[in-house]
Amino acid sequence: MLETVPSANTMAQGRLDYGPPVAVIDIGSNSVRLVVYEGVTRTPTALFNEKTLAGLGREVQSRGLLAADAVEKALTALKRFRALCDTMQVERLWVLATAACRDARNGKEFIAAAEQICRAKIDVISGQREAELTALGVVSGFHRPDGIVGDLGGGSLELVDVQGARIKPGITLPLGGLALQDRSGRSIKKAEKLVKDAFDDVKLFKGGSGRAFYAVGGTWRALAHLHMAQLGYPLHVLHGYTIRAREALEFSRLVRRVNPETLSQIEVVSDARRPMLPYAALVLEHIVREAEPREVVFSALGVREGLLFSLLDAEERKKDALITASQELNRLRSRSPRHGEELIDWTDAFMATSGIDESAEEKRLRHAACLLADIGWRAHPDYRGEQSLNIIAHAAFVGVDHPGRAYLALAIFFRHMGLLHDEELSPRIRELASTRILDRARVLGATLRVAYMISASQPGVLPRAPLKVERHRLVLHLEGDCAALAGERVTSRLKHLARLVGREPVIVTE
Repeated sequence: MLETVPSANTMAQGRLDYGPPVAVIDIGSNSVRLVVYEGVTRTPTALFNEKTLAGLGREVQSRGLLAADAVEKALTALKRFRALCDTMQVERLWVLATAACRDARNGKEFIAAAEQICRAKIDVISGQREAELTALGVVSGFHRPDGIVGDLGGGSLELVDVQGARIKPGITLPLGGLALQDRSGRSIKKAEKLVKDAFDDVKLFKGGSGRAFYAVGGTWRALAHLHMAQLGYPLHVLHGYTIRAREALEFSRLVRRVNPETLSQIEVVSDARRPMLPYAALVLEHIVREAEPREVVFSALGVREGLLFSLLDAEERKKDALITASQELNRLRSRSPRHGEELIDWTDAFMATSGIDESAEEKRLRHAACLLADIGWRAHPDYRGEQSLNIIAHAAFVGVDHPGRAYLALAIFFRHMGLLHDEELSPRIRELASTRILDRARVLGATLRVAYMISASQPGVLPRAPLKVERHRLVLHLEGDCAALAGERVTSRLKHLARLVGREPVIVTE
């Protein structure tokens, strides 16, 4: 066991104190991965993430055995992972093994050796349990998901229907990339017949029409990265990346029909993943044909995150993942976390009287933006908007789609830079924003500029300085001891907001 040097300050200021780190090792048919998390929380943050493409399931279908070289590679990776857990002082470690280990004749022998190395019991989960954990991962990572979840591994494909927090029993099929490659003798034509035959009796697909299909798994993520690169997509965040069904069908056909090495932007996919792309594309193509989803949504969360989510109590599970993550960032980076919370109530009162139409989802995003409004305060004043935009657009948030990310990023950009600095805003992020999103971001940004000019980011001020629309006027109440907070810059910012909402600005100081 590696020894670590004790520190006088064991908890870094940039971390939340959830106790010692926890970790999950996922022994899959293609990859073996270690992820160390900050804690078992509603939005677990990865402190460390590493994988090795061992290819354990490479010959399981044809020979019934885990290949000797793959076993050696996997065990070597596990030795490093155990040492890393010791180095990081991981207190709790869960180890999962999936299709290759449960199907191979020498799977038990491998598991025994792996348990000795990991110094932990390894849970060789069933296909149905794998489907359930994958579904829980999607539930934890998307706000009210609705559709079919598919987890494509090296050995198997798990399918399960999810609606909100309701998860129906799932199924497992031997259609993982390595399994298909093995069973078909590396023939895409034969692999296609295997997929068609396997899908003939899948009744679950009948409930997929017009809903989402959530794609989970490393090779599907590689497929998404390739699509992003070819499209020149402005945001390099995979979780929540969405492709309309027709486009997913056409792109899948292209990938499975040509040599991957000839594809444009193929360099974004690792050499080890490239041979699996045609098989992943083949399976996705037939899922889109059979289930007829509205869109394909890619998930960065799966079995590991589903396991952690399953350990939470009922109240924690009900929490909104985006709001929770925004609260955490507010605690870590704002001058006053309580001020961010007060902004929510303050803007609620303004919006309720403004006459501005706001959907439930837009209200939710506004609340998140209030919590994130001050995370860039340590940057140089000229770059606070740009830095905040970059942090928010690229944060490891879940529970928000890409247009929602654009709204959050743009609103906080405008909060810092004002509405007269559009030329400083990268046109790429605007590509994700509709006219409505851009308008809402401008209004919220201008509203926050008023709030921060009144409060100087300090708590306790906003509850005594309400902003409301009264008799078609935009009224800021600065009464009593708040009257002295009125000034030229407050008036100027109120006028900017008033122009956006079409109201006459008034400051009441009596």
